[in-house]
Amino acid sequence: MTQTAPAWTDRRTEALIRPAAPIVPNRSIAGRSLMAVVAIMTFLVALTAGGVQLIAAAAADWGSDISREVTIQVRPEDGRDVEAELAKAADAARSLAGVSEVQVYSRAETERLLTPWLGEGLNLGDLPIPRLVVVKIAPGARPDFAALRERLGGVAGASLDDHRFWIERLSTMARAFVLGGLAVLALMMTATALSVVFATHGAMAGNRDVVEVLHFVGAHDSFIANEFQRHFMWLGLKGGFTGGAAAAIVFSLAHVLAGRLVATAGGDEMEAMFGSFAVGWQGYAAIVVAVMLIAVITGVTSRVTVHRVLRGRL
Repeated sequence: MTQTAPAWTDRRTEALIRPAAPIVPNRSIAGRSLMAVVAIMTFLVALTAGGVQLIAAAAADWGSDISREVTIQVRPEDGRDVEAELAKAADAARSLAGVSEVQVYSRAETERLLTPWLGEGLNLGDLPIPRLVVVKIAPGARPDFAALRERLGGVAGASLDDHRFWIERLSTMARAFVLGGLAVLALMMTATALSVVFATHGAMAGNRDVVEVLHFVGAHDSFIANEFQRHFMWLGLKGGFTGGAAAAIVFSLAHVLAGRLVATAGGDEMEAMFGSFAVGWQGYAAIVVAVMLIAVITGVTSRVTVHRVLRGRL
């Protein structure tokens, strides 16, 4: 004959039947293993979140720098004085509202720009190298580039590059990195939840006798689920804090290392790509959010798993 749990159990009764020790041992091997897994996942999640924020900020800086200037190219043509055409192009740019500075590059300066691509020691004197006029835009100004192109129509060999193509490519790249980072975050969160599901199954199997006794004396499923949720959320919080702290240390060390590489070849390239390699308060806030989210996912997943196991759905 099957015995059923009394229906009169309430919160006061559950307080009386609460075990003196936790249902799930706090220092079990499975618990330590899960905490290590959560710490590793949190570390990877925090690195991904900080990296996405770093790339998005760097792309915004690149777009801002590019959008603050445009370039006029003047190609040498037979029978034309390129210096005179450069002067015309510079005058056309200076007459445009919103322009703060116009800089005409000399032939020597233009050749120096080609050195990283063509190498040193080459005689570029016979090549028809386009000359450059860099036009810097005043902050907040929106010049009429269509009017500038119209004025450059009277300058032989002149063309205007407003860098719109590069800005669009940077925006597309930044969006792709952000979407990829979000996909990676989703996969890591899913992996963490699955790890908690397996750990919860193992904990319930190892403490089946305790769960049956609690059911027999009148404990509801929610009472048992609360015990497991409290245990796994605490494990998730400890593991998440460990992984998040490790990620914060990595970002701090990377920022310090980047500062020491200033004025070196590698440091200049890194600064050009990622700025000062500092995630800022947004990055550290993302780490804190990741830690809390991992803890919540761990606790909620455990609770849902316990309910489904007790109802025979898993």
